[in-house]
Amino acid sequence: MTAISSLVPARFLTLTAHLVIVITIFWSRDSNVLACLPLQYTQEQYQARDTELIVALSVTLGLFVVELAGFLSGVSMFNSSQSLLSIAAHVSASVSLLFFLFEQWSCTLYWWIFVFCSALPAATEIVIFMAVFGLKKKHSDLDCGINTLQ
Repeated sequence: MTAISSLVPARFLTLTAHLVIVITIFWSRDSNVLACLPLQYTQEQYQARDTELIVALSVTLGLFVVELAGFLSGVSMFNSSQSLLSIAAHVSASVSLLFFLFEQWSCTLYWWIFVFCSALPAATEIVIFMAVFGLKKKHSDLDCGINTLQ
């Protein structure tokens, strides 16, 4: 299996790992919410931080739907540039979210992880959707010349 052809299973595995970690944080978010609060907090502060984390995790799940739709439909499955970006982003997200979960990082750090590791690959996925369906570009035209290295 060449390096280019191994991008598809690697991308699927990193997407799945990131998805599982986000769902795990969703189920056990109480400790992360408490990490975002001062030692003395009110119920309103707790509710506000809990709602913030629920919104962030929900938007992340929505972006997973966008990225998985593009990947599983085949629109970006064999696009090497998107695959490399997606793999790098989701591996980074998986590692950093594990630290977020186990080390109980502050909720504000989640937004940084969200922007670089969820929103960025989803945004490029949307651009690929628009290029393929709106501009009628072929998948190979969007690849930035990476496939020519074979």
